[in-house]
Amino acid sequence: MAAAREELQKDLEEVKELLTKATRKRLRDVLMTEKHKLELEIKNQPPPKPKDAAEEEKSSLGGYTVKINNYGWDQSDKFIKIYISLNGVQKLPAENVQVNFTERSFDLLVKNLNGKNYTMTFNNLLKPISVEGSSRKIKTDTVLVMCRKKREEKWECLTQVEKESKEKEKAAYDTSDPSEGLMNLLKKMYAEGDDEMKRTINKAWVESREKQSKGDIPMDI
Repeated sequence: MAAAREELQKDLEEVKELLTKATRKRLRDVLMTEKHKLELEIKNQPPPKPKDAAEEEKSSLGGYTVKINNYGWDQSDKFIKIYISLNGVQKLPAENVQVNFTERSFDLLVKNLNGKNYTMTFNNLLKPISVEGSSRKIKTDTVLVMCRKKREEKWECLTQVEKESKEKEKAAYDTSDPSEGLMNLLKKMYAEGDDEMKRTINKAWVESREKQSKGDIPMDI
């Protein structure tokens, strides 16, 4: 949830910056609508969850705790599979390797492996998973986390944040060029907006084109 709030805040800052550069009244109105929408989404974000049992246990663990950042993953029709390499993990008692699942997250805790504890948390999974159908397997030097898909469909990445990041990179949004930035943002708002938003943007574009000098590049939305 914290990552989602952070992404919304970044979007809001971009809209505010574009507002300082926009001069046309109707374009400013569209940007103001988007600004209010983002502010409302941020306000409606749920508060941070209190520490759950797994987090409480982590905080009480002795020894050095290592956050796991390296992993591999693939998928089948039914499962998302995350592979975590940990030397000697197969020698631990089974209860020392714990995974807690929710519909959109999982939390891995490996206790007392060679004097260290290891943790990994995935929040905001791209799609819902079945808590009951998910599990973990311990193999030689590897923990395999098996997330059972609720729907048998292909995932393009693991988390919603990754997807949003890829979409932003693909859009190649460039704030160094105000007109280009406005055009890209308006295209995004047009594609995602309701009928009222699309009518407003279309009207703004038509009015702007009527007043632009000959030879300007049209806004293709």
